[in-house]
Amino acid sequence: MPNTPHRVRDVMTQPVAAVDRAAGFKKIVETLRQWHVTALPVVSAERRVIGVVSEADLLPKEGFREADPERLERLRRVDDVRRAEAVTAGELMTSPAVTVRSDVTLAQAARAMARASVKRLPVVDEDGLLVGIVSRADLLKVFLRPDNDLAQEARGVLATYFAAPTKELHVAVTDGVVTLSGHLRDRSLVPVVARLVRGIEGVVDVEYDVTGVAPVRVGPSAESSPL
Repeated sequence: MPNTPHRVRDVMTQPVAAVDRAAGFKKIVETLRQWHVTALPVVSAERRVIGVVSEADLLPKEGFREADPERLERLRRVDDVRRAEAVTAGELMTSPAVTVRSDVTLAQAARAMARASVKRLPVVDEDGLLVGIVSRADLLKVFLRPDNDLAQEARGVLATYFAAPTKELHVAVTDGVVTLSGHLRDRSLVPVVARLVRGIEGVVDVEYDVTGVAPVRVGPSAESSPL
């Protein structure tokens, strides 16, 4: 049987650094440096995520250091001015925070990250308590899966869904690219097979190599219509 999709809990970073609402500016900077991160969840006493404070939230204080902006600029950059005058995490943070559950798939987390235009998401459990953090780099870890693992899972997918038609279909994987060689009794199934294999986490691309015919690269657009 094919493996179940990887979940955020499989790749998230633990333990995770966080600060409370009352944390001062210097404490935030020290924590960012100590943990080698660029953002921190802001949590309540119960460890519920109430916001996120990042390096970008801290920089306005340095940016406005040399001169007091004119009234027009202050109006245009009201958020930066507010942050330049802030001294605690509660004043600096972006709230409400966009979070993700630890049991969602990597694809769901990636979509949430893209919608929010952020580089990382605090991870919460079923009670909404902070349990980790997931970054873009964490979501990309799945592409480090060994080729042998991908080949084994691809064969399992084919055996499960296409046992009869794929008896003479062979699987090889190089650098995450899956090549399906041999032939299918019904070539109209090629896009279907390719789509299933492409859905395996860690697969970079899928190619189909028919004996005596140049390799056919099955891209996303080709999968919508039979070859």
